[in-house]
Formats: sequence, C-alpha cells, structure tokens
Amino acid sequence: MKFSTGSKYVTLTLAAALAFAQPPAQPPAQPKPAPALQPPSPAPGQPKPPEGPLVIVAPDTVVLTVGNEKMTRAQFEELLAALAGSGRPANTPTQKRQVAEQLAELHSMAQEARKRKLDQDGQVKQMMMIQSENVLAAAVAKQVAAEVKPDEAAMHAYYDQNKSKFETAKASHILIRFKGSRVPLKAGQKELTEEEALAKAQAIRKKILDGGDFAAIAKEETDDTGTAASGGSLGTFNRGQMVPEFDSVAFSLPIGQLSEPVKSAFGYHLIKVEERKAKTFEEAHTEIETQLKSQMGRDAVERLKKQSPATLDESYFGKQ
Repeated sequence: MKFSTGSKYVTLTLAAALAFAQPPAQPPAQPKPAPALQPPSPAPGQPKPPEGPLVIVAPDTVVLTVGNEKMTRAQFEELLAALAGSGRPANTPTQKRQVAEQLAELHSMAQEARKRKLDQDGQVKQMMMIQSENVLAAAVAKQVAAEVKPDEAAMHAYYDQNKSKFETAKASHILIRFKGSRVPLKAGQKELTEEEALAKAQAIRKKILDGGDFAAIAKEETDDTGTAASGGSLGTFNRGQMVPEFDSVAFSLPIGQLSEPVKSAFGYHLIKVEERKAKTFEEAHTEIETQLKSQMGRDAVERLKKQSPATLDESYFGKQ
C-alpha cells in the first residue's frame, strides 16, 4: 500500500507498420542469430532444455508467411526491436513465437479486411490516419526527449531550488481504519466509526507511551496488512511519497517521538520516525538528472507543438 483490456492484437499495433515490407536491399552486417521453431516440450520427468536459438538463418530467409505475404528474419527482428523500444521485449524463442503467432492472426484479419475493401471505408481510413499520426508523434517525442541532457550547472541549480525533494525519512506506523477507509476491512473485523477508530488509536498510543513495544503492538493491532509483519515499518521514503497528512508529520515530528493520531483517507495513523536524512548533491545526482531530463523533454515537446499552432473555428467549436 502506498500512503504513498483490449485484445491481444493491441500489443502489436504500434509496430505493425514495420511488418511485411519488401526485403531490405542490404541486410544488416553481422546479424544476430534468430531462433527457428519453438523446441518440443521435454518428455515427462526430463529436465527442460535451456531456451536458445535452434538454427542460425540468413537475414533474407523468410521466417513467417501469412497468405501471400512474407517476412524475412531481418524484418522480423526489426519488428522485435520496435516492440522492445516500446517496452515490450521478446527475447526468448517462446516469446518470439508468440509474437509471430499474434502477428500472423493480425495480418490474416487485415488481409480479409482489404478483400472486403474496408481499407477504403471513410471511417476506417480516418482511424488508420490517426494511428499513423500517433506513431509518428510518439516517435518524435521519444527522439526529442533523448536529445536533451542537463548540464552540471543546471543540475546544481535544480538541487538548490528543490532540496526538500531530496529529504528522506525512515518511519513506522500503526493504522486504525474506520468506515469508508481506502483500506479493505479484514475478514471478521468490526467496522469502526471515525470516533471509535480515534478512541482506539488513542488507547494504543497510551499503551505504547506506558512502555508497550511499538513493533509488537503494530503486529497485533495495525490494519495495514502490508507492514504488520515488519512491526509497522514503512522503510525509507522520500518527501512527497506519502499522502500529505502523513508526509507533513513524518518530516516534522521529532525523531523517536510517537505522534498523536493522524487522520488520512486510510484511517488514523500513529507515526514513529526513526531517522531523517537529506541527500547530498552527489547522492541525488542520478535522481536529479532523471527528473530534470524528464522536465526538459516535456518542455522541448511543448516548444515543438507551438511551431504548428492550431486554429479552431469558434462558429463551429464554440469559444473556449
């Protein structure tokens, strides 16, 4: 807990434009081995063989045929590279076979659509145009984001202006939920009103202040099932990672002191902070670079958008 659909064809939508083109005139130098068919399953009781390429084939070898359309190994690996670039890698023979099977189904349906001349339908053409524009827009946004790189001066300035973002706290808590909480009610648990939950939290707090062991009581009483086994420990977290009510107390409560009950959408928290630290610039360097690069990338994309401003007809769309 942090206090802190579609068909299988969708996986291939963005990369489908690469498929079933003419074989490349000059295949890539030093091509990587491509797997052939998936190896047979081992006999019962036999160990499963490690996955790896079965046969090394030439780049211009046709590895997939759907109807009268063919795809070479080089084209298929270009498709795999596109999928990997969009966060859907297929590295093993089994995964590659799944991609090929899904691609074959996709293209068999597309072939039938063309036979029925659906690619000439006005609405279908519009959706094809939108898909194409979407792929191009995503590609240029990715390229622009990859081109930006913050220098050290910008990173130091960002650190100085945002030092609070690089503060961390290590804390534990005991959570008492009440009716309407975002935390599910445990099986057989009584539903408490806010008043009853507050009273229970105050009673637990008194028990701890009178010498009770925080971790042992947390294991028994907390409604946060994710931290119960660890005695309520939340580990180390950054400022802003938790919900605001929790965050405010975690970064202001004296170290080792037990908080009053703190209300959030999850319930009432009893918070105990074990330590707080502020990352140095060197410790936060990678984090700063990531955050600043992301912001610079968004700014660069916004500048691109302004190069081709849109004008809407207010007589049709109405005034903004």
